[in-house]
This record gives sequence, structure tokens and C-alpha cells, in this order.
Amino acid sequence: MDMNTKLLKKNAFRVTKERGITASRVRVPGGHLEAKYLSMIQNIADTYGNGTIHITSRQGFEIPGIKFEDMPRVNELLQPVIEGLNINQELPGGGYPAAGTRNITACIGNRVCPYACYDTTAFAQRIEKAVFPNDLHFKIALTGCPNDCAKVRMHDFGIMGMTEPQYDKDRCVNCEACVKACKKKSVNVLKTVNYKVERNEAKCIGCGECVLACPTGAWTRGSEKLYRLTLFGRTGKKNPRMGEDFIKWVDEESIIKIILNTYDYVNNYIDPEAPGGKEHIGYIVDRTGFEEFRKWALKDVKLPDMAEVYTPVYWKGIKY
Repeated sequence: MDMNTKLLKKNAFRVTKERGITASRVRVPGGHLEAKYLSMIQNIADTYGNGTIHITSRQGFEIPGIKFEDMPRVNELLQPVIEGLNINQELPGGGYPAAGTRNITACIGNRVCPYACYDTTAFAQRIEKAVFPNDLHFKIALTGCPNDCAKVRMHDFGIMGMTEPQYDKDRCVNCEACVKACKKKSVNVLKTVNYKVERNEAKCIGCGECVLACPTGAWTRGSEKLYRLTLFGRTGKKNPRMGEDFIKWVDEESIIKIILNTYDYVNNYIDPEAPGGKEHIGYIVDRTGFEEFRKWALKDVKLPDMAEVYTPVYWKGIKY
């Protein structure tokens, strides 16, 4: 059976090593879904696949063993999952949209984890609605706190939850539980002065360990959701490296605008001869220079007054 492999990939099916056989990639924004959809995915795997499911590294499902001629029927069966997860589509009923931009991944967030500073799934789903469908090669990941369980520094955009801790000195009993927690579990920015606690605001990473440790509620989380945004971490064969800090104490609106601006930047500068029409953003920034990227990324962005923008950004990592 003849098959347009570009169209196949665009609809989130994979070219496999077995002729005439594909695998369907099921995207799960933020890595969270109702359990009822698992039985639907199982039905597809048992009926049209080989009876197995692979859980991908980007928090989705891959259903292998699907024949090319069964793809339309698989798309029909996937439709309730797509609608239930509120995923953007190009053509209703046509299966999953283009998957150049990878599934947006997230740690479990503050729905479950006491360390998390925000609802990672909700923010991941909000970003998904802003950027999909899109064929450009972007990887975006969210983590609830600086513990970085989601390893966001290995992505093009790493979004790390922060909280600006609020201190009520009248509730403080000088037990130093927060000071000890910050020293042992974080970056040691608290100290006792005249029986009260002082915080080094310049070095604080907003992890919230002081809040968790305080037995009297003298420390509480800030009401505003704030983040650390890291850029252009990457693995792969060519020059892997960790993402670098770009902005500290940034808000959600600014992050989404920066990501959308980066799509414009990539469309303007991408190598037209890049394999598969895809090029890692970091390679483009290496070619144009960081300051050119920064100009595009911050266009019409209104950062919070407390935001700290890192510039220049120096890339590290292996060089071949």
C-alpha cells in the first residue's frame, strides 16, 4: 500500500521498521487524563494494534502494530479521547494534529505534591491550546518547583514553579526550622537576626521549603504564580547541553507570549534545508546569536516588575 509518510507523521502516526505497519502516538497534555480513556486506548491496541502499548518519555501513549489501511478507523476511535482531553485539531475527526511540537510534559504539580508551587497540568493544557497544532520542533516541559522532577532543563523551554515566600514576623517563634530547612534542603538564604528571620531576596529560588518547614504559619506562599524560565536544553547526537536561566520571577502570560514569539523567530530563521523541515531552536540561536533571539522573544512582552532577565546567556555543554 502506497503511503505519504509526511502526511502519516503529520497525523501523529510513526513510520516503523515493519513495512505497512505504523504506530499511533496519543498525546496527553500535562500527562494527566481521566482513567476512562485508558480502556479506549486498550481497545484500539487489542483490535487494531498488536495488543501492547508503549508509555512514551513525553507522557503519551504509543500504540504499535497498526496496519496502514486501519488508520481511518483508529482515528475514529481516538476521537473521544481527543475531545475528552480538549486537544486542538486541524480537521475534526481526522485524528491527532501535527506533532512537530512535542507533547507538553509536566510533573504531577500541586494537585498532589506538597512541594509544587502551582497546578502544572492546568498550565500545560493552557500552553497546549496556545501553540497547537504546529509542525515546528519545540519541546516544552513544566515542573512544580526547583526540585525539577520533570527535568525541564533538558527542554527548549523549561518552566519551573516558584513562590515568593511571605513572612509574618509576629507569628515567628524563632525555632529556626525554616533556617535549617533552607540550609539542608535548598540554597541557604535564610538567617536569624535579632530573633527574627531575614531572607536574601537576590539568591532565593522560591522553592517554598521555608513554608513547608514552619510550624506556626509565619511563612506562607505568595498569592501570585511565578516561574523560572530556562531555555534550549537539548539531548541528541549534536552538542547536548543543559538549559540556561532566561527569566526569574516571570508570570504565565509572559511565558506564553515568549513561546509564541519564538515560533515567529524560528519561522523567520529556520534552515530551509533542515532534515524533515525541523531544526532545534538552540541551533538557530547558535547561528543568529542570542541577542537576536532575545529581541524576538521579548517583543511586546510585559514582564512583572520583579522579573529578572538574564543577559547575556552563555551556552555550555559538549562541543563536537
